[in-house]
Amino acid sequence: MINVIIADHQAIFRAGVAKVLAVEDDLRIVSQPQNSEQMLNALERFRTHVLLISTFFLPEFPEIQAITARNSVAMLVLAENGDEASAFVAMGVQGVVYRSINGSSIVEAVRRLARGEAFVHTPNSNVTEISEDLVGLRVRDRLSEKELRIIAAVVRGCKNRDIASQLYTTEQVVKNALRGIFDKIGVSDRLELALFVLHHRMLAHATAAVHLESETPQPQRMVIDRSVARAFPTQ
Repeated sequence: MINVIIADHQAIFRAGVAKVLAVEDDLRIVSQPQNSEQMLNALERFRTHVLLISTFFLPEFPEIQAITARNSVAMLVLAENGDEASAFVAMGVQGVVYRSINGSSIVEAVRRLARGEAFVHTPNSNVTEISEDLVGLRVRDRLSEKELRIIAAVVRGCKNRDIASQLYTTEQVVKNALRGIFDKIGVSDRLELALFVLHHRMLAHATAAVHLESETPQPQRMVIDRSVARAFPTQ
C-alpha cells in the first residue's frame, strides 16, 4: 500500500486529487493538510511514501526536505502554471506535476515515485493525449470565455464573492452562471466540477491558461537562486 499526503492550500483541488487517488486499490490518503503546521505534523506522525505538496509550502522547504529524507518520503511538487520544473528538480525533489495534469497521470506519478523513480510532467508536451480528449474538447467549445474564467476560479478555490469581484458582477450572477455550467458539463457541485477538469486534460489546460486578477505575487514563495536554476518566476 502506498501512503500519500496531499498538502495543498486550495481545498477544492486537494479534495479533487484525493478523490482520484482514493479509488485506486494500492493508494491510501493518510492526511490532507492545508497549512505548514498540519503538514509537518502529518509527516512526523504518519508512515508516508509520497508527499504531494504545492509550492505554497516552499518557504518551509529545508525543514520539509530534512524530514522527508530522514523518513524516506518521495516529494512530488504541485507546480503552478509558469513555474519551471528544472528549478524544483535542482532543489532535489523527485517529481514535478502541474495543476493541468489529468487524473490518470497523477496516479502514475505517485506510483513511480513510490517505486523510487522520477516523474516530471511537461504540460504542453503530449499533443496526442490532448487531441484525444474529445470530451474535454467538446465541453471547452461549449463554454464561453466568462464560463471558463468562472471554472478556473472555482478550481483554484475562489468563493463566489471573490469570483464576482474579479468579473465585476454580483454573487447572484455567478451563482446563476455556475448552475448553467453544471448543466452543460453534467455535474452537480463544485467538487464534481473540479474532478471533471482534473480528468480532462483539454479543459484542464484551458482553465490553467486563464489569468485571474486576484493572482498577485506571493511574498512567501521561495525564489530559487539563478545560479542553481535559471528561472523560477513567482506569480
